[in-house]
Amino acid sequence: MGYARTLRCRKCGQEYPLKPLNLCEFCLSPLDVSYDYKAMASAVSREKIVRGPVSMWRYRDLLPVKSAVVDLGTGFTPLVKADNLGGELGLDQLYIKNDCLTPTYSFKDRAVSVAITKAREFGFDTVACASTGNLAASVAAHAAKAKMKAYVFVPAGMETGKLVGLAIYNPVVVTVEGSYDDVNRLCGKLVEQYKWGFINVNLRPYYAEGSKTLGYEVAEQLGWRAPDCAVAPSASGLLFTRIWKGLDELSILGLIDPVKTRMFVTQAAGSSPIVSAFQAGALHVHPVKPDTVAKSIAIGNPADGYYALRTAWQSGGGACAVADDEIIAGMKLLAQTEGIFAEPAGGVVIASLKKLVASGEIKRHEVTVAFITGAGPRNQEAVSDMVQSFTVQPNLESFNKVLGLP
Repeated sequence: MGYARTLRCRKCGQEYPLKPLNLCEFCLSPLDVSYDYKAMASAVSREKIVRGPVSMWRYRDLLPVKSAVVDLGTGFTPLVKADNLGGELGLDQLYIKNDCLTPTYSFKDRAVSVAITKAREFGFDTVACASTGNLAASVAAHAAKAKMKAYVFVPAGMETGKLVGLAIYNPVVVTVEGSYDDVNRLCGKLVEQYKWGFINVNLRPYYAEGSKTLGYEVAEQLGWRAPDCAVAPSASGLLFTRIWKGLDELSILGLIDPVKTRMFVTQAAGSSPIVSAFQAGALHVHPVKPDTVAKSIAIGNPADGYYALRTAWQSGGGACAVADDEIIAGMKLLAQTEGIFAEPAGGVVIASLKKLVASGEIKRHEVTVAFITGAGPRNQEAVSDMVQSFTVQPNLESFNKVLGLP
């Protein structure tokens, strides 16, 4: 039956049953899944986890599900020792957690696999979400697998590659005139009218839990230890906090030593309310109007911004924002050193990592994990300038002449 017991308010501690709820009715703060860690610890071991499936569901005992899961084969993606990129940046122990290789090409598959499973447990036959693209694709794919109807709400003007990448699963696609924040507000109203499972509204506490498997996997892949530094992109701030939660839970369960990982949050300069607050020494995030090539993390009013800030502060980490030209350069550097074509959010991570190393915030000897959370082929426009070819006739003379070879 699992070890999830209640939903608990992050702020006031009020508890609720495990139902499709996301906000405390007393203080309107977010709700989180609460577990019986004592019972969990008696049943979970490294050996049991290793015997599990080669996917995120090897950690099933640590997730809030009790029925057959909706699984596309997500998780246990490569943790790559990035010696080439590390050499460029000045890091001896750099690793890339490559979540480009999930079924719909982003880390969202982790969160959605849990959320859709819970939606089915709660009896929903229709699911929906607000998305900048990656979440919509994942929801549509998992809904198809679960034989559920899906409505996906996205901002108008989405990249063609992302639109095709979600439409192929045949959801109802609704484009909304406005930013992601406008889309999210609309979904907040619709959840009151329709008995649907809104992945990032009434199912958000369960959706959030899927992302912590990134922390679990990294620790296991490092030989059951937490890294010294973790560098991750941030949109709403939820992923960033859940990587930390995953590491912390393994420590609570005695599976790894106490966590000393310093967490570094990264954003695009054109949408960096969390980083701006950190650099101002504040815990209050002021909303902004996003304007960046990194559209997948372009959220101007991050729901978990405060909690991401708190994670960065409490872990002894930091924050970094980078401009669009640096983001594109980061995408190219990752591809040309490690052979990984990431979306612009990945460029944010690599460009920020470069700055953090140059400033001395991350040291050469530290075990550092950079989280690459989405693949790049759906964002080809950002690096289209790389297409430069030589046109030759089908003979050796032409080839040698055009390329200037002997």
